[in-house]
Amino acid sequence: MCRVYGYINRDVPPTRLAHTGALLHHGGPDGRFLDHGPGWALGATRLAVMAPRHGAQPYTLGPIRVVFNGEIYNHRELRERLAQDGYPIADPCDGAVLPALYHRYGASFADHLDGMYAIAVMDLRDGPRLVLATDDTGVKPLYYHRDRHGGLSFASEIAALRYLSGAGARQAPDALDTFLTTKTPLGTRSVYQDITALEPARTMTVDPHGRMRWHRRAPAAPPPEPGMSGPAASGPAAAGLERAAGAVRDLLRTEVHRLAVADVPVAAVLSGGLDSSLVTGLLTEVVDDLHAFHIRYRGSWPADESAHARAVAAERGVRLHEVELDPARIPDLLPKVLRHLGQPNADPITVSTYALFEAVRDAGFTVALTGDAADELFGGYDRVTEGVAARGDWGTGYVRALAAVPSPLRTRLYRPDYRDLLRETHTAEEELLERVRGRDGDRLTAMTEVEIDLRMPAYHLRRVDHLSMASAIEVRPPFCQRSLVAAARRLPAHLKVHRGRGKRVLHAAARGVVPETVRNRPKQPFTLPITAMLAPGSALFAHAQEVLAPAELRTGGALDPGGVTALLRRQAVAPDAGSALAVWSLMVFELWRRQESEPVAVPRLSEQVA
Repeated sequence: MCRVYGYINRDVPPTRLAHTGALLHHGGPDGRFLDHGPGWALGATRLAVMAPRHGAQPYTLGPIRVVFNGEIYNHRELRERLAQDGYPIADPCDGAVLPALYHRYGASFADHLDGMYAIAVMDLRDGPRLVLATDDTGVKPLYYHRDRHGGLSFASEIAALRYLSGAGARQAPDALDTFLTTKTPLGTRSVYQDITALEPARTMTVDPHGRMRWHRRAPAAPPPEPGMSGPAASGPAAAGLERAAGAVRDLLRTEVHRLAVADVPVAAVLSGGLDSSLVTGLLTEVVDDLHAFHIRYRGSWPADESAHARAVAAERGVRLHEVELDPARIPDLLPKVLRHLGQPNADPITVSTYALFEAVRDAGFTVALTGDAADELFGGYDRVTEGVAARGDWGTGYVRALAAVPSPLRTRLYRPDYRDLLRETHTAEEELLERVRGRDGDRLTAMTEVEIDLRMPAYHLRRVDHLSMASAIEVRPPFCQRSLVAAARRLPAHLKVHRGRGKRVLHAAARGVVPETVRNRPKQPFTLPITAMLAPGSALFAHAQEVLAPAELRTGGALDPGGVTALLRRQAVAPDAGSALAVWSLMVFELWRRQESEPVAVPRLSEQVA
């Protein structure tokens, strides 16, 4: 696991390259590497997980150089195949197979990978040629900037890319509305006009003349499993469900066991919900004396899941670490969270995520398995079950449920000139509505495509990656493995959403692995209880009033001070979940806006560059 960066068709002073590596040191404290030549550079910082004494980057094969962030789970099989083709590979680290794989298959090398990764290949055989590749679900992010001269720079994190390339000076005109509409920019978007996210399952090539080409890899399609589709799903309902549940459980067990392999201590993240409980239960089958980490909040708050996490830990023999976050720390944590994210994310769980992985690292662990992505794959969100059951215009309700702030309230919060700008803009809400409209006969598939292809990588996985790597923790999400994603896409709709309840097959798959009290309880969002924490008289509400004060809002931006003051007054008089999330989201955006206007703080070069 590493952080990567570099460029092609431009030149940057070596000191600036070294400083870029220093900016990424938190995600790779075990080594720093840099290789460069006329018109190109590759850099990496390393978090040693596999073969700690090996794995120096760039990995090389003659004029082919590769830097890599992530894990290649099928590297042993690839190593054997490549050896038969005349590519002996001495380095036991998983990334060492990449130069030979690229030499053997060219730009289609990523078709053969099973893992989570962001890879940069510099092919120097015929002038520098850059190839970037991302994993199938977007577990490992990669951002890039193309300048007006055909140069391209890339990095694992936005702050490092801004420093390396000089990008990020121009905020996208519709950044605020996009953020409030989808909680963070989706797809290739970022809040900056000149910074792009490379989407999942993409391979991008940049030649010496600056020409760019993209290739989207086809989704994995493993052989059908019993009960997943076809005749098995058309039999008696209960039998079809049990067959499918057994197949899903077997696939998940296989992936959890594969992802438990590491040369460093492995732990679990346990919220107390179905998904993380199922992963934790299966992980105990291969990890002795498993440690699991659970976040809770000091004091008494609604929707505390600690009792459920304790029940799972007791039944499965897990050592549970309850990480207690003091709400009074939130105002101090938010700027750190935003610096690591590089752009705003409206999910209040960002603060908890940061604090949780800080504690995981302090306890001496480097790898953590999580239950992330199960909701997206198996129809676990209320907005999806409601969309399936809705009469009439289901698409509008679904799209608006993705928002941090509903569209009628958004317009009341904007200045008149910003509302005028949006009338001339194809907004994020309009784009999403166009995507789901006309799919009335296949609602669940339409919503699942948005959840898996757009929302999960941008809103969910990037958040987990940036905030875990802030403390040098490698997160491995088994549900993001290709076999599980393919299985979920194949499942008949009634095995995912049934009678207003989502994740039907997953609830059945958890039987015997998860305590019945946890398996059968209603779904509960894993988040910060901001409705209660943003009540009048609390430290967090006082902080929101300070950040969103009219005098502060008048200094710039698109928010109308009067509209924001009315929102704060509403939350003070009658606190509710909707106004609390709106206040939180505006506070996050304003803190980010002020932070990003400052130069990127570059740490000292305290370590030698290899």
